[in-house]
Amino acid sequence: MSEPLTRNFCIIAHVDHGKTTLSDRILEHTNTIEQRVMTDQHLDSMDLERERGITIKSHPVTMTYRAKDGKSYKLNLMDTPGHVDFSYEVSRSLAACEGAVLLIDAAQGVEAQTVANAHLAFGQQLKVIPVINKIDLPSANLELCLKQLEDILAIPAEEAILASGKSGIGIEDILEAVVQRIPPPRWTEYPQTRALIFDSIYDSYRGVIAYARVFSGAIKAGDMMMLMSTGQKADVKEVGVFRPKMEKIASLGAGDVGYIVSSIKDPSEVKTGDTVTLASRPATDMLPGYKEVRPMVFCGLYPIEASDYEKLKAALGRLQLNDAAFVYSQETSVALGFGFRCGFLGLLHMEIIQERVRREHDVEIISTYPSVIYQVVKHNGEILEVDNPVNLPDPGTFIEIREPMITASIHIPNDAMGDMLSLVMEKRGIVQQTDTLDDKRVMLTCLLPLNEILVDFNDRLKSLTHGYGSMDYELADYRAADLIKMEILVNTDPVDAFATIVHRDKAETRGRALCEKLAEIIPPQMFTIAVQAAIGGKIIARDNVKAMRKDVTSKCYGGDISRKRKLLEKQKEGKKKMKQFGKVSIPSDAFIQVLKNN
Repeated sequence: MSEPLTRNFCIIAHVDHGKTTLSDRILEHTNTIEQRVMTDQHLDSMDLERERGITIKSHPVTMTYRAKDGKSYKLNLMDTPGHVDFSYEVSRSLAACEGAVLLIDAAQGVEAQTVANAHLAFGQQLKVIPVINKIDLPSANLELCLKQLEDILAIPAEEAILASGKSGIGIEDILEAVVQRIPPPRWTEYPQTRALIFDSIYDSYRGVIAYARVFSGAIKAGDMMMLMSTGQKADVKEVGVFRPKMEKIASLGAGDVGYIVSSIKDPSEVKTGDTVTLASRPATDMLPGYKEVRPMVFCGLYPIEASDYEKLKAALGRLQLNDAAFVYSQETSVALGFGFRCGFLGLLHMEIIQERVRREHDVEIISTYPSVIYQVVKHNGEILEVDNPVNLPDPGTFIEIREPMITASIHIPNDAMGDMLSLVMEKRGIVQQTDTLDDKRVMLTCLLPLNEILVDFNDRLKSLTHGYGSMDYELADYRAADLIKMEILVNTDPVDAFATIVHRDKAETRGRALCEKLAEIIPPQMFTIAVQAAIGGKIIARDNVKAMRKDVTSKCYGGDISRKRKLLEKQKEGKKKMKQFGKVSIPSDAFIQVLKNN
């Protein structure tokens, strides 16, 4: 099928606006999948995706559609995630397309992530087709959605297509719009072969399988390909397309989306966003990939069983191949042994990676408290980046600590305004702007410290707004703040796994809560153990683990009281001596309980 009859597009939307259901209907309408093998959320291949009802990975699929003009078109569709933590997946899919179908829930209207994803598509200069989905819902408000489309996204309302992914309304109109409005593949006239790697997976039998969009030229089995960023060459063993399972074909031509199986066996050698060309006639210019993403949240991952260390290392290596935004490096902890410092885009991303390690690679792990990257300005002007509180230098060696700030767009109902403002203030944020979207909803633009929104901000936002609030955020800049390192001492020994960087105003509350929790969990010893929270040399909170007491007077049957006193004094002296020399070993399950509660 020639390039003018090929269309590459993806579906973008806010989380839970019906992208995967719509893609199911498109697969049915184009007869790509037989009805007998069709399942709900067909493109969501992971158990985790089906359980949570969210898309984590973008899924390509090639379809053939006979349009009303009598011609048969090849459609390459990519279903994308909607959650803010997976926006890098969306940007990768957009880089491989010429157009995007923008879904808007008829009942909920334009949400925070709808705006963010639409701007990503405009930034890549793609043709955006607006679709109002779920129009068959009793609570659908089409008039409001069309007004928001014009006011917030500046897209003419007459371009919108009314559809329902569940009942199959408007599917034909969407496919016709894709064929008519989205331009044919771009950059096909480039003289050499160029293909963009937008994803990759690891197969234990075939090695690394790269998912690629071919922009110009062709690539087939037997060719010698070259990765432009490293210059590495490899034999192409097989090429094919997704229908939606892998289907081997003779060659991938310009405009095609498919997979390439090569002789590369090491997952770290294939970089997502790299350009593939032919070694015999290499291209000189790389394809513009997409903005490189930097992890924003860090935590330590440690195997519960020390013998699983190598297994965990292999698991993280394979996950990194499949997920370009995930990074890791080796680290050791006195309390937890050997492990890895891992970087994620957000808390959901962190949760998903941890769950995938447990399920797909069968490794039981424990994670430390999540932290962000801080900038430490030293007296000589040098700026250090610190992602682990243990690495923070002594307070006398630097001028200030800067923390990362985010600009958040928060969409909420009008009646939740007061509660939301107090939550933003509690999290040390500033509301910069308030925009009224319609008579029921407002959008707050807030500046917040990233560290404050890590753990419970999204949950509390949903609680305050009864599920109607949504948030999208992007990294702003670094700002100086009154931040300090808080350590937890058990029997005067610091425990590095519990060290955190906190704001001075919140240190005491946080320290007290941690001490209380640890005092409950640490098993009693023969002497009293002090659990303390300290800033530098100053103790700000304390709790005790009560000592186990042996009844030394049990052998005294009556007799003089002085005999009992003598035995009790002797025991007291012994405990004092034990306290000086005794070491407290905290069991790993105590760490797990505290870190889980955090």
